[in-house]
Amino acid sequence: MKRVMRKILAAAVSIAALGSLAACGSSSSNTSSGPQLKIGIKFDQPGLGFKQGSTYSGFDVDVAKYVAKKLGYSENQIVWKEAPSKQRETLIQNGDVDMVVATYSISDDRKKVVDFAGPYFVAGQDLLIRANDTSITGPKSLNGKKLCSVTGSTSAQTIQSHFADKVQLMEQTGYAECVTALISGTVDAVTTDDIILAGLAAAKGDGQLKVVGKPFTQERYGIGVKKGDTELVKKINAALKDMISDGSWKKYIDSATKGTGYTPNSEFNPPTVFDAKSSTTDF
Repeated sequence: MKRVMRKILAAAVSIAALGSLAACGSSSSNTSSGPQLKIGIKFDQPGLGFKQGSTYSGFDVDVAKYVAKKLGYSENQIVWKEAPSKQRETLIQNGDVDMVVATYSISDDRKKVVDFAGPYFVAGQDLLIRANDTSITGPKSLNGKKLCSVTGSTSAQTIQSHFADKVQLMEQTGYAECVTALISGTVDAVTTDDIILAGLAAAKGDGQLKVVGKPFTQERYGIGVKKGDTELVKKINAALKDMISDGSWKKYIDSATKGTGYTPNSEFNPPTVFDAKSSTTDF
């Protein structure tokens, strides 16, 4: 009987050990190359965060890879997660991602629930219109116009706050839907950050669309992390400073904007890291 009990006990220990290994494995990559880093990015922004098949490309992706490497993670340890604008805070708070690098403008409201490292880029809200449209020349010419933006974005919030009595705003889940609405004539303009619009216009590639080129906000892109994780913020900020000083930032932004006709505002770019002030509006 004792011998049988010893065998049962040994089997139980083995099962427990396997369970423990399985639990540890839940945070490891499929290639057993160590722990994973879950990063939220956009999947629908050409030049910034774009998914095509099983590949991911764009400025945000390059920035995320650089930061991950500085934190000790190889590329095959990164798990890319889609981070739609309206879900970014929830993804961070629930632990679905470790960080969000998704054209994520720093704002006072967002800083109440998540922390930001950065900024790593400063964009400006602008307008994407049909190439033959001469009626829209900037924010002051929007009276009576129909606009499209993405739910949960600062761009949509800016329109709601400052133009609610002048324009009709259609909100979509992604920018592809807004571009479709623009081309079909359902809306008169798509509004979001200028670098995003430049990528969308270039991706269309047939000259149907153009960016007005009159930005009316300053959008400071930060990397969002869980509220209170000041140690991670410090590490990310150190990585971003290195990225700017060693020339990687310029290489990434040049690659992201090549062929779009877009030039980052040199007054604000590259930005001063650790200066995570909220984005501003200027009419």
